Parts: sequence; C-alpha cells; structure tokens
Amino acid sequence: MVIKPKVRGFICTNAHPVGCAAAVQEQIDFVKSKGALKGPKNVLVIGSSTGYGLASRITSAFGCGANTLGVFFEKPATEKKTGSAGWYNTAAFQAAAESEGLYAKNINGDAFSNEIKAKTIETIKQDLGKIDLVVYSLASPRRTDPETGEVYSSTLKPIGSSVTTKNLNTSKRIIDEVSVEAANEAEIEGTINVMGGQDWELWINALQEAGVLADGFKTTAYTYIGKKLTWPIYGHATIGKAKEDLDRAATAIKSTTSDLKGEAYVTSLNAVVTQASSAIPIMPLYISALFKVMKEDGTYEGVIQQIAGLFWENLYGESPRLDEEGRLRQNYKELEDDVQARVESLWHEVTTETIDELTDYVGYNHEFLKLFGFEVAGVDYDQDVSPIVNVNLVD
Repeated sequence: MVIKPKVRGFICTNAHPVGCAAAVQEQIDFVKSKGALKGPKNVLVIGSSTGYGLASRITSAFGCGANTLGVFFEKPATEKKTGSAGWYNTAAFQAAAESEGLYAKNINGDAFSNEIKAKTIETIKQDLGKIDLVVYSLASPRRTDPETGEVYSSTLKPIGSSVTTKNLNTSKRIIDEVSVEAANEAEIEGTINVMGGQDWELWINALQEAGVLADGFKTTAYTYIGKKLTWPIYGHATIGKAKEDLDRAATAIKSTTSDLKGEAYVTSLNAVVTQASSAIPIMPLYISALFKVMKEDGTYEGVIQQIAGLFWENLYGESPRLDEEGRLRQNYKELEDDVQARVESLWHEVTTETIDELTDYVGYNHEFLKLFGFEVAGVDYDQDVSPIVNVNLVD
C-alpha cells in the first residue's frame, strides 16, 4: 500500500515502516558518530519502542556495545492496517543490532503485569545473567494493579483551581485558549498510580529478588520539570505530582538496593516532541517557541541528542550534573534564564498570523510526523510498501 499520514488531533493513526526504519538509522548514525563509550553491557529498557526509551536502547547498543532487552506494548500490522510506529522502530533496531552481532531481544506485552516481569526475568537468567542498567521509560494512560486488578487512569489537569491558558491548536493550526478544570483527589491519585514511581519500584524489586541485578547497577526513570510557562498544566498539576513520586521511588530504590551499591536516578530532560508530550495542552506552543530560541542559539537537541548526552555527560560521565533534588540534570540548556525569557516573550506575542514567523511550529510538526515515520529524508512516500514487518519476540 501507499502510506500517507492520517493525523487526528494530537495523534497519528498510522505509521510508515520504511520511514520508521530510516529514522531509527539516523539515530544510530548519530550515536556512532560520537565514538565508543565505556558504559553498560547488559541493558533492560522498559518502554523501549519510541521516544526516550528507544533512544536509550540505541545509545546503549551502538554507543556502548551493550546487549539490550526491550519491553514494550505495540501492535503489528495487518494486510489492511499499518503497525504502530513502535513496532516498526523495534524491527529496525533489532535488524541493525543483529547485523553488528549485538544481542537484541524483545518482549511485547503489558509491562505493568506480573506476567511480563516474570518473562523478562526468565529471559535475563537464560541469556544475560545480570543487568547493569535498567531504563524505565513507560508512558501510558492507564495501569492495572498487578495484585488487586484495580485499573487506574491518568489525567492531565491542574491542581487547586482550573486553568485557562494560551494554546496552539494543532488540528486547526491556530492560536486559541484552552481551559482545563482542576483535578479531584481521585484523579490525582490515579495519575500518581499510573505515571509515578510505583511500577518502577516493582520492577527493581522483582529483578533484585530474582538475583539478576549486577553489583553497582544503575537505573533511571525520565521526567520533565519545565518552568513557569508549563507549570500550570504540567508541573503544578496531576502529572507533576506523579513525577514527584518518581523522586520518592528513586530514594526507596537506593535504600533497598544498598547491598548491591545500586544507583537510582530520576533524569530531568528537555521538552521534545514525543507521542506523550504532543497530548499535553500548551506543550505544542511551548515546544515550538523553545525550538525557535534554541535553534537560533545552536543548542537545540532532539531525543537522541538528549539521551546520548545523558550517557556521556551524566550516567557514565566523570562529573554527573545533579539538581537540588538529586536528579540527573540534562535539561540545563532549556532552563537557562535567557532562554526562558525569550520563550516567554514569544509566547505572549505570537498570534495565529505569526505562528511561522515567531515560532518553529514547522519544525515541531516535522518532528511529530517523523515519530510515525513520515517526512524522513530519503524516503519515497509514493512507493508501494508492505505494512507487514516481523519482530522477533520472546515466546
């Protein structure tokens, strides 16, 4: 079939297998250009198929020569419908890794479940022995508690009072306002249960009990902190409370793995275009303005640049950069006072008529489509391609 993007609101409902493969190869090429890093050798990435998780797997494999085991929840294609972008990304990663003799196995299923945790541990015991880096990079709208069966849902709402703020409506390509009502206590707790640190802890506890964590292992979970403009709906909001729970979990993990001299960090990253960030009100406008400023300064970083920087500078660097909460601080370029002041100025000034002049919405939209394998350089999108691509999965 000839595959063209089908965008509905803040999601793209299809993906291009050749485009996804080309985008993955671009990330691989970037990491290789940095040379070799003395880093982890056996890596588990929980949430490995898109965004920061995928970039972490690519950096581990092609920057450090690591064996990688990826856990994700993605959909394969049918004859009439494309697979998910994460499915195609994983197929491309696996092919590239195996062509260079790197171990790369995949587990597809609900990472919140005890079943997937058990399957992962069994695979580690059979193939890898012990893991020295665990990356936790899950983004999901809901989570089923593996013990009680209760289903929790996350919300993107402010806390305390409702918020009305400027917004870039990507469906209509206009600047308007968005109003979001305040969350109730149940919604706050539900978001913490889905997006907080509980499942990260459960994974580390299960891995430790099974004896598959190496001495001196490291683990990190990713967060976005932001600043003034994003705080009303991101920081001082339900998702912000969930991210605070990651800090709690990091402290708990350090304590429970002290006998292994384990290191657990929350990593604060820049605002970038991901499937998750595109769904958050105000973020398309904020990111478009941020891209404009950082590209002017020559400091713009996409997902792979952020994660490669994290590995080289912080996770395996000689002098890790920590913030006041003990998080690995990879977002320092975004949060510079001058950068934030210029972004805020653009934010207040931009109108529907000046979107392209004052922001880099074109760049934002390009990165959004690229998530799904579209607008990737060198790909012929008029070519007839099969949507069926195989991924080798652990049985």
